[in-house]
Amino acid sequence: MEEKPGGLALENVAVGALSAVSLCVAPGEVVCLSGPSGAGKSRLLRAVADIEAHTGVIRLAGEDQTSMPAHLWRRRVMMVPADSQWWFDSVGEHFPGVLPAEDLAALGFGPDVDGWSVSRLSTGERQRLALLRALVLKPNVLLLDEPTSNLDAERVRATERWLLERIRERRIAVLWVAHDPEQIRRVADRHVRLVGAGVEVVHECD
Repeated sequence: MEEKPGGLALENVAVGALSAVSLCVAPGEVVCLSGPSGAGKSRLLRAVADIEAHTGVIRLAGEDQTSMPAHLWRRRVMMVPADSQWWFDSVGEHFPGVLPAEDLAALGFGPDVDGWSVSRLSTGERQRLALLRALVLKPNVLLLDEPTSNLDAERVRATERWLLERIRERRIAVLWVAHDPEQIRRVADRHVRLVGAGVEVVHECD
């Protein structure tokens, strides 16, 4: 396990049934996580986000998670669950400023979406807007829990293209939970499977 400057590093992280998770994610790299239901994929993301209690060492750019207040860590290491939470009545109230028109268009929205009521959004629309909500906050790390699970095939591909462009451009380290082997082939630089109490590398791209 070679830790990359500015990247995310996990050493012997234990949460739930997982007790020996060690891996590194470089800036701009996408590492896909897969495994059977109940293997601990979501819990691992929550541990990395400092939302769930865990043991082991987690570092970002050499800085230990325990050395930073949790709310500050989560600004830099941001989790996007499959079913995101919305607190206000309108979409725009969840964003710190004007929604970027280019990103909206890439995700299939017009500029008027900021005035939409959250209650009118479909599950897939919420999922895409949650991704945008995370990216506008400019995190160093994205933790994506099946981020396209509620999208049709065409929208999955469009959202993948948009996400990968932003990830490469901004050098974001990404842990992406995915089940679809075709999606993993399209987006992953590395594919890691949760097995037993730890992980195994399925493939590693040059």
